[in-house]
Amino acid sequence: MEHADSAHGPLEQFEINHLVPIDVGGLDFSFTNSAAAMIFGVALVVLLMLVGIRSRSLVPGRLQSVVEVSYEFIAGMVRENVGQEGRPYFPFVFTLFMFILFANLVGMIPFSFTSTSHIVVTFSLALAVWIGVTIIAFARHGIRFFGYFLPSGVPTALAPIIIPIEVISYFVRPISLSLRLFANMLAGHIMLKVFAGFVIALGIAAGWLPLAFIVALTGLELLIAFLQAYVFTILTCLYLHDAIHMDH
Repeated sequence: MEHADSAHGPLEQFEINHLVPIDVGGLDFSFTNSAAAMIFGVALVVLLMLVGIRSRSLVPGRLQSVVEVSYEFIAGMVRENVGQEGRPYFPFVFTLFMFILFANLVGMIPFSFTSTSHIVVTFSLALAVWIGVTIIAFARHGIRFFGYFLPSGVPTALAPIIIPIEVISYFVRPISLSLRLFANMLAGHIMLKVFAGFVIALGIAAGWLPLAFIVALTGLELLIAFLQAYVFTILTCLYLHDAIHMDH
C-alpha cells in the first residue's frame, strides 16, 4: 500500500520513462518521454509557423496574428537589448524562446511531461548559449575578450580581487541560467499536483471553491511558463550584448 501511494506522489510526473529502449555498446540511447515531449513541442511550433504564415493575409487571422506578434515581440527584444548588430542572431533567439515556451506549455497538458523541469535539459540549453556567446566574443574581439574581466575605470590595485570575481561570475552563467528555469518549472508543477490532490479530497465537502482555486493556479502556472521563457531569452540577449559590445 505504501508503494502504491508513493507511485502517485507529486514527483511521479518527473520520472523518465523509456518508450523505446536503445542500447549501443553499453550506452543508453533510449527514446524517453522527455524526448517525446520535446519533439511534440517542436512539432507544435513548426505547425504554428507553417499554418500561421500560409495565407499571409493583409487582415491576419488568429494564427497569423500569433505568429506576427511572436516575431515582433522577439525582434523587439533583440533590437532593444542587443542593438542592430544582434540581427544575425535573431533566428537563434526566436527558436530558443519558442522551444522553451512550448516545452513549458506541453508540460501543462495532463499526462504529458515537462522536459524543462529536468536540469539536464535546461543546463544543455544554457551551456549552448554560453558557448555560443563566448565564441562570438572571441571571433569579434580576439584577445581583447579577456579585458571583459577587468571593467574599465577599475584601479589596477583592485585587479587581483575584481578579475577572479568576474571570471567566476562569467563561468557561473550557465548554472544560474539553467537553475532558474529548472527550479521554477519543478516547483510550479509540484505545487499544482499537490493542490490538485487537495481538490479531490475537499471537492465534495467544499463545493466549487477548491476547483476555482486550481483554475486560478493553473492560469498562474501558464503565466510562469511564459515568463520563464522570456527571462531565459532576455538574459541570452544581454549576454549577446556583452559579447558584441564588450562594455560594462
